[in-house]
Amino acid sequence: MLTTILIATTVVAFALAAASVRRIPEGQVYSVRRFGRSPSLLTAGTHVLVPVIDRVFHKIDLGGQVLRFDGGTVYWQVLEPEAADEVFDEAPEMIRSNVVAALRDASSAHSADRRAVGTQLKHTMNGSLRSRGMLVTRVELDAA
Repeated sequence: MLTTILIATTVVAFALAAASVRRIPEGQVYSVRRFGRSPSLLTAGTHVLVPVIDRVFHKIDLGGQVLRFDGGTVYWQVLEPEAADEVFDEAPEMIRSNVVAALRDASSAHSADRRAVGTQLKHTMNGSLRSRGMLVTRVELDAA
């Protein structure tokens, strides 16, 4: 009986130890919250987290994101993970709504050059996203 308890305790201890080690790949940042408090950011490398207490909220890829929408594609990336962490979950919808609003404004101007409209969209969106730690790198519009 004592041997069974000792083996079970050892297995649980090893499982907790294995669960506490996190390997964060190059080009990513993990947002970790302890008891839901303000996040700390972990960069690439191996880190030790306290199981149950520390929780990974966001896995932020710094290399870039692709957002497809009806009418084109937006390429964006996170430049400042500290600022972007708070709105990271809402970022795709925020970018999509900015694109739709900017396209509506551009269509009222009757601009025929897709590349010029895409560049204008990029500048318009970067005005609002830059303060949130994100940057639109490219906008490709489909042919009408």
